[in-house]
Amino acid sequence: MKFGYFDDSKREYIITTPLTPYPWINYLGMQDFLSLISNHAGGYCFYKDARLRRITRFRYNNVPLDMGGRYFYIKDGDDFWSPSWMPTRKDLEFYQCRHGLGYTIITGRRNGIEVEQKFFVPVNENCEIHHLKITNMTNNKKDIKLFSFIEFCLWNALDDMTNFQRNFSTGEVEIEGSVIYHKTEYRERRNHYSFYSVNTPIAGFDTDRDTFLGLYRGFENPVAVEMGKSFNSEAHGWSPIASHMIELSLLPGETTELIFILGYIENEPDKKWLKKGIINKEKAYKMIEKFSKPEDVNAAFEKLKEFWNRLLDKFNVSTGIDKVDRMVNIWNQYQCMVTFNLSRSASYFESGIGRGMGFRDSNQDILGFVHQIPERARERILDLAATQLEDGGAYHQYQPLTKRGNNEIGGNFNDDPLWLILSTVHYIKETGDWTILNEMVPFENNPEKVGTMFEHLKRAFYHVVNNLGPHGLPLIGRADWNDCLNLNAFSTNPDESFQTCDNKDGKTAESVMIAGMFVYVGKEFVKLCEKTGNFELAKDAQKHIDNMKEAILNYGYDGEWFLRAYDYFGNKVGSKECDEGKIFIETQGFCVMAGIGLDDGKAISALDSVKKYLDTEHGIVLVQPAFTEYKIHLGEITSYPPGYKENAAVFCHNNPWIMIAECIVGRGDRAFEYWSKIAPSYREEISDVHKIEPYVYCQMIAGKDAYKPGEAKNSWLTGSAAWNFVAMTQWILGIRPDFDGLLIDPCIPASWEGFKVKRVFRNSVYNIEVKNPNKVSKGVKKVIVDGNEMPSNLIPAFSDGKEHFVQVIMG
Repeated sequence: MKFGYFDDSKREYIITTPLTPYPWINYLGMQDFLSLISNHAGGYCFYKDARLRRITRFRYNNVPLDMGGRYFYIKDGDDFWSPSWMPTRKDLEFYQCRHGLGYTIITGRRNGIEVEQKFFVPVNENCEIHHLKITNMTNNKKDIKLFSFIEFCLWNALDDMTNFQRNFSTGEVEIEGSVIYHKTEYRERRNHYSFYSVNTPIAGFDTDRDTFLGLYRGFENPVAVEMGKSFNSEAHGWSPIASHMIELSLLPGETTELIFILGYIENEPDKKWLKKGIINKEKAYKMIEKFSKPEDVNAAFEKLKEFWNRLLDKFNVSTGIDKVDRMVNIWNQYQCMVTFNLSRSASYFESGIGRGMGFRDSNQDILGFVHQIPERARERILDLAATQLEDGGAYHQYQPLTKRGNNEIGGNFNDDPLWLILSTVHYIKETGDWTILNEMVPFENNPEKVGTMFEHLKRAFYHVVNNLGPHGLPLIGRADWNDCLNLNAFSTNPDESFQTCDNKDGKTAESVMIAGMFVYVGKEFVKLCEKTGNFELAKDAQKHIDNMKEAILNYGYDGEWFLRAYDYFGNKVGSKECDEGKIFIETQGFCVMAGIGLDDGKAISALDSVKKYLDTEHGIVLVQPAFTEYKIHLGEITSYPPGYKENAAVFCHNNPWIMIAECIVGRGDRAFEYWSKIAPSYREEISDVHKIEPYVYCQMIAGKDAYKPGEAKNSWLTGSAAWNFVAMTQWILGIRPDFDGLLIDPCIPASWEGFKVKRVFRNSVYNIEVKNPNKVSKGVKKVIVDGNEMPSNLIPAFSDGKEHFVQVIMG
């Protein structure tokens, strides 16, 4: 069952009913000012950091669901309603939500009054625009009242929802004309405030929530709206809001436009005040004036669309399959931008207060984003490196506002350092910018402890070498990529987190996944060493890689597939010897990606085992058989009911590792089969089962052991976005940046006749046409560039600002 449809020409997903199976959201903003908005206008906004600079308030896991956002109420005679359906939930004659790239347009009509609400964050601005068009579609004059509503958060979102003994006394506002300013704590240590303005005179306002709503009422029936009048309340403590009342008189067919601005302002410390008690509003005035007229807003909206046109023009494919093209050209790239901006911090599944920018997460996000804005990827890599520990380890996250690492969600995840190498390699391959390796970067954000970026990568590599277990495999630490495989935790306290509880200081629990990843990433580190003239280091690194590969073959293979780990007691995890959890997905992917077992059949056997034991109609599950009871020596993975999360759900994040592995062994049909099973556009027809947005990837889909197989959770902020983009564009389509150029090595379904790709790469445009006359899955017979046959399928990086035409003949 569908609840909307794709409009590829406009790059929009159009939702045709407010009764979606779950709130379907979008993101506004690209850099500092960021917003979440649902198809009901729910959500919130913040500046840089969803925890420390929350601008509007949102209550997670609320009843009813998705209550709180940017709302408008229409008072029409005795009736009142909301054009976004929520929060009043009054029936609408017409409803439509258009989620586009960086904007959302929600239109509602009732009693012949139609309201179009366009929400977006202008490029390089710290504000959210709410552009309303109100039309009288009746044959009679209409006199109506419009009420706006937003609820301010008292900045620190965690403190806002916990420290009521203070917060009920600190809220402060100023009202000036049609602008409501929120200045809580500005009197002391803050130099920032927010405001909500409208470009027309108002008939009234409210800034105190209890006055506007009525103490025992909710958003669905505010007393001010019901009575048709504002109370001109001024918040002093309690809960500050911003609500304008505007009286409108519309002739038949008449449309009026209103522009609301929800803005964020920072003042210099010595320019905070106009006079005692009155904030300096100079910057706010300029922002309000900049977007005071519809033509100003329309121009800003077109600028936003042009911004995305330029970004998405860097990679564009034509396969003739709409479901493929729309994901690759539009939605997957768009999601990669969002995950880059937010890591795993703020979504409808992540509260914005529990997690910051993950070290592992953010390095992976770069893989799918780096081609869009390489300079921002470069900055992010250096920020991540600056949180690295001196021994090569890493903090597991940092707060985006401070950029300082912390252990609030745990530490000592021994795979973390390797991801820094991988993201840096992808950046250099994309840009050819080797100077990043010479950047001086602190350790632990300490300016007295500094090394080159190359030194950071070296320490990341040797962090694994220096932390090996009894089989010569890497010690797992608290966990590896699978945060829930906690082999040293032994937690018995339900009130502690598996990610932060005390661990045994064990030197036996080893990760075969980190081992495979070490070989995969280590090969790239060796190339970096050789390219930079560090030949002795390259030799030493290769020796360690060879030793690791041997250890995997000797101790990490179980006869048909690769083991997952060794536990604290030295027993196998992910083995046919286990009663449950016999085979895991991660090692089958990474070990084959590393090239292990390609020459002796082990790789094929491992991938065939994935197909036999892990594949389902909804994708590849993480483990089988699912764990049916809590096993203290394995940790959080066994705490989930079977079929959910790490306990045998379909993790869309690691499915691409199997897709890539299948491409490496040349099985394009199987790689594409796996891709299409979890691609949102292919799951749109079962949106009632899938439940969440059919235009972006989710973290997990409930596995075959679950109560509701196929039901998805944790959409938007997931490494699934980057890895699926990499799997499709670099391995299935095979357009893969390399140190010395662009490698063309497709691995496609044999039935495909070919495809075309436009790829902007190092300041040149490559127009690539791949033909498959012999209906093969893999193999390049001939490459012709600008009329000249090439000696290989590695096309030079021309870097000349020109277009180049590439013909690739498979065979």
